[in-house]
Amino acid sequence: MAKEKRITKAYELAKEVYAQYGVDTDKAIATLANVEISMHCWQGDDVGGFEAGAGGTSGGIQSTGNYPGKARNGDELRADFAKAISLIPGKQRLNLHAIYAETNGKKVDRDELDISHFSRWLDFAKKQKIGVDFNPTFFSHPLAADNFTLSHPDNAIRKFWVRHGIACRKIGAAFGKALGKPAVTNHWIPDGYKDIPVDRLAPRKRLLKSLDEMFAAKVSTKDNLDAIESKLFGIGVESYTVGSHEFYMGYAVKNQKILTLDAGHFHPTESIADKLSAMMLYVPEILLHVSRGVRWDSDHVVVLSDDLKSLAEEIVRGGFLKRVHIGLDYFDASINRVAAWVIGTRAMSKALLIALLEPTAMLRELESAGDYTARLAMLEEIKTLPSGAVWDQFCLSQGVPVGSEWIDEMKAYERTVLASRK
Repeated sequence: MAKEKRITKAYELAKEVYAQYGVDTDKAIATLANVEISMHCWQGDDVGGFEAGAGGTSGGIQSTGNYPGKARNGDELRADFAKAISLIPGKQRLNLHAIYAETNGKKVDRDELDISHFSRWLDFAKKQKIGVDFNPTFFSHPLAADNFTLSHPDNAIRKFWVRHGIACRKIGAAFGKALGKPAVTNHWIPDGYKDIPVDRLAPRKRLLKSLDEMFAAKVSTKDNLDAIESKLFGIGVESYTVGSHEFYMGYAVKNQKILTLDAGHFHPTESIADKLSAMMLYVPEILLHVSRGVRWDSDHVVVLSDDLKSLAEEIVRGGFLKRVHIGLDYFDASINRVAAWVIGTRAMSKALLIALLEPTAMLRELESAGDYTARLAMLEEIKTLPSGAVWDQFCLSQGVPVGSEWIDEMKAYERTVLASRK
């Protein structure tokens, strides 16, 4: 009780400070409480999946480290996911890849998947009262071994991947219909060349044809939202990526699809925060894959960095909270995998709260008046406003551990659950 009184007292003081800048902290907390963050299942098992007879990962996917306690099956992964979300304030969603189908040991190829192979995930989502997002898996498969899928020169192979995409869109729609929340089904392919190609156009023509065929299949937009994701390069496709940013940007604008911006899929000096206001003029919605690249697309655990805060600021400043889907995309096997979920998701939520606490109206007035000196000065001053006290109050109001308390709970879970996995 003493701890709760201390947190509440600190919050009331912070509330007074923010009020001086015209910021309503209660409103910020209420807004954040309704923002859904889609947490990626593949952090829990190093992008392994449960596909019968599957080999190792491919397509440039690489998770490094061997921290003990990796989830070995769906039940363990769901238990880990449930533990993680119990330590995170706000609302979460579950983001699934097709390779997490559970087929009872039977070989079911990817173009034959349907919602029945994800029934346990659906039951789990209903129990947790969360929405589900979905992803076709265009990697880690014999027909993707040469780094081409939807742009493959072999028409039979290309058609296989088109069927897989259609199947996944239907699975996403089934999740959306059952849960009453539309699924965002995101399409990313690893297609490209390791060395310099001669013909850059032909693969893109084939990708265009495949996308048109895949999206021609009728799937309810009330239950499923289609997203397409670009990448600058990947391991094994350093010289040429078929699905470049310009390719998908053009396709999304022309066909009014959701454009996916992954924080690790651009040049290290590019900021996807700057791309939001530009793309929102042309596409209906944007899906963010929030990651942290270190020198390259290394998918480090998200932390409260300047880049993350800039991204959150653009979402809030532009009034894009209802048009931006926020998903996480990283995988780190060098630390406790469940803790990695908690660290990254709490960081994303903190960044959004800081953005919601910004005196944006005041800053806009200074900018409109041409007072750039005061604008810069104020941007520096607000960096030390007591956002931490507001964050603690948010966690308290959500019934999750405040501050570092969650670490002790995570260590207990590691001792009692994760340590028994060999």
